[in-house]
Amino acid sequence: MTNNMLTLLMQLPIDTLDAVNAVSTDVTAQVPEELNIWSLMLKGGFFMIPLLLLSVLSIYIFVERLLVVRKAGKEDKTFMDRIKDYIHDGEIDAALKLCKKTDTPAARLIAKGISRLGRPMNDVLVAIENAGNIEIAQLEKGFPWLATTAAGAPMIGFLGTVTGMVNAFYNMASAGNNADITTLSSGIYEALVTTIAGLVVGVIALFAYNYLVARVDGVMNQLETKTMEFMDLLNEPAE
Repeated sequence: MTNNMLTLLMQLPIDTLDAVNAVSTDVTAQVPEELNIWSLMLKGGFFMIPLLLLSVLSIYIFVERLLVVRKAGKEDKTFMDRIKDYIHDGEIDAALKLCKKTDTPAARLIAKGISRLGRPMNDVLVAIENAGNIEIAQLEKGFPWLATTAAGAPMIGFLGTVTGMVNAFYNMASAGNNADITTLSSGIYEALVTTIAGLVVGVIALFAYNYLVARVDGVMNQLETKTMEFMDLLNEPAE
């Protein structure tokens, strides 16, 4: 069967063979090139630069804050019992050294309360609450950047969409009667790619922000618990 086909092809006129070769060349040329992430980013235009910077900044803030919050959330189960023993035994300096050695937000709050011993209980509580507000503010450092990225990245992507469509229609109008689908391709690429990039960066930043807020809320609850334990032990009579 193969030999018969080769014989038939050899008997075809030269013009027919050229036509077949031309069709094969056209089909091969029409096969689209494979796209990768890098080529898509290049087609996104100028607005991919701020989106890339925002994504890098968001990843850095998320990782750095996550490490800080995880460290702040570490809890020593024996810490409050040792503080209680020191205070009831009158070893205030030893209690302060223990707080300094522990070096956690909860320990710093307790140290602030110990430094106010001898004053009215309300003054001690206010001092601890003020120190707690400072600790929470330190943990939330950088959060506004994540929130801004979550809201701003999609807007930058939409702005790229608008400029891309304007560019596409401008190219189409400039081409006049010679306009075809390739005339619109660059503008459409810019419009769609920037939209996708903006949404991806915004969604990731939003989830990262909410996750960190949840972790900080957990630390805040822990600080409140330690504060109540400390205030209770101040009201307990020494054994």
